[in-house]
Amino acid sequence: MRTKITMRRVGTLAALLLAGTATSAHAQFSGDPGSDGDAPSAGGPAASSSEGGRSEARAERRRAKKQVNVSPYLEVGQVLSADLKGDGDVLTYTTLAAGVDASIVTRRAELAGSVRYEYRIGESGGLGNSSSLSGLARGRIEAARGLNLEAGALATRTRADGYGGDTGVFLRDGTNVSNLYSVYAGPTFARRIGGLDVGAGYRFGYTKIDVDDPTPPGVTAQDIFDSSTNHVAWASVGARPGDLPFGWQVSGGYQREDASQLDQRYEGKFARADVTVPIGPTLALLGGLGYEDIEIGQRDPVVDANGVPVRDANGRFITDKSKPRELSFDTDGLIWDAGVMWQPNRRTALTAKVGRRYGDTIYTGSFTYRANHATLSVGVYDGLSSFGRGLSGGLAALPTQFDPIRNPVDGSINPCVFGDQGGGCLANQLGNTTTAQFRNRGVQAVFSSRLGGWSYGIGAGYDRRKLLLPSLSAIADLNGVIDENYYLFLSAGRQLDRDSDLTLAAYYNYFDNGAPGAANVQSAGISAAYSRRLWRGLTGHAAASLTAFDQEGFNSELIGSALVGMRYSF
Repeated sequence: MRTKITMRRVGTLAALLLAGTATSAHAQFSGDPGSDGDAPSAGGPAASSSEGGRSEARAERRRAKKQVNVSPYLEVGQVLSADLKGDGDVLTYTTLAAGVDASIVTRRAELAGSVRYEYRIGESGGLGNSSSLSGLARGRIEAARGLNLEAGALATRTRADGYGGDTGVFLRDGTNVSNLYSVYAGPTFARRIGGLDVGAGYRFGYTKIDVDDPTPPGVTAQDIFDSSTNHVAWASVGARPGDLPFGWQVSGGYQREDASQLDQRYEGKFARADVTVPIGPTLALLGGLGYEDIEIGQRDPVVDANGVPVRDANGRFITDKSKPRELSFDTDGLIWDAGVMWQPNRRTALTAKVGRRYGDTIYTGSFTYRANHATLSVGVYDGLSSFGRGLSGGLAALPTQFDPIRNPVDGSINPCVFGDQGGGCLANQLGNTTTAQFRNRGVQAVFSSRLGGWSYGIGAGYDRRKLLLPSLSAIADLNGVIDENYYLFLSAGRQLDRDSDLTLAAYYNYFDNGAPGAANVQSAGISAAYSRRLWRGLTGHAAASLTAFDQEGFNSELIGSALVGMRYSF
């Protein structure tokens, strides 16, 4: 009996390892924190490529009750915001909002999302009228056995200069605020056919930034992102240990991104073979060897008589169409990695790898733990990425079930989400809106729990970017610039009784800008909100927040805000 159990555990471990080795080939192109850099992201096909994983997921869906919660709402609120440290300005305004929150779980579909349109009417303090659209959604439909159609979208506001995203309250008519929109969609396929594990997929992504106003005079900014499209396709086939004492997999993929700024282009392709060698019921060795070819290029900006790059009204470099595209990164040759995976039980898994890619040594890894009331995931990543490709990959790595968190005062979406499936953060992708491609290294940890009537969420990480630009470009001084971003997000919520809820949230962000003459920035905030159902779909709520912002060379800010409002849910 012991022998049968041991062999079954070895087979299960090997299947999971084989699924995680290279099926999600799109992860070969970037270091998304949703994966370990090479392992599949949460939304990739490898998440369901093992037969055991698929059957377990189906059984869980069958056990779960059908859930279709779609809640449109209208909302009105009154806000007071005061500068507690600077000039003491007090702003008051009225908010009118319409939105919808959705959570859907059926046998063939899963979706989580929140979309909100808000119009602000300024009343005092010189605040003008303004509007904003914010939202986050991630979903998947099982079109046929093994075939999923997946999509995700993000709409939010962020800072348009090179000083990193700030999740504070964007109230004033700031000169460095932008509207960000990003979407991705595509099919994924993962199925066991004739004793082989077969996987394939395609993803299309589009990202756009609209700048409200140009960067203010005297502020040094990197090239501000405009828009980009990206395509990624991958495929793999492999077999588990059985006829052979090891599992094997062959995979390949292609990715291309075109950015409007400076006519930038990324093109990458790879092919590789991986083996999984179980050496015990809970331990296995991993190894892979392949070939990759990556090119990144862009045109020069227009320069004036003094050789200074010319910018348009939004602070973006103007592309010189008469100049040929120059390479900012070019590599081709053999790639390899080796590592180990340890899975002592169904709840815990640890993977660590070291390898050679991009002409350099890389280290990646992941750790996951899932209990009845909590999930923890940690990822170490190292790859090539960009603002557009990073957002597409980050959205694809989010779970399809989560609880969207919003700032209770301004309604903006929190870049970290948490739920029973775990969570994910887009904080590092929003760290800088630069157009430049970059080498991306970092670590991210996400913890979510439901215990004692409370729901908790923690997201933390460190992200390091080394910008890649042509060495002979007019903006070559940005080549090799290193930006670093540190972030921490906390949330907690509790249903106090049948009709009332309490939510708490806090964040801290520090952005170290490596651009010449640029300043570092840090921001922090804390908020609390209380809501109570008054009658049927009518809910009253009150909220307060405290936000601090400090940028080198500028006056720091400490803003206190309070809100009272009413919401009617249909």
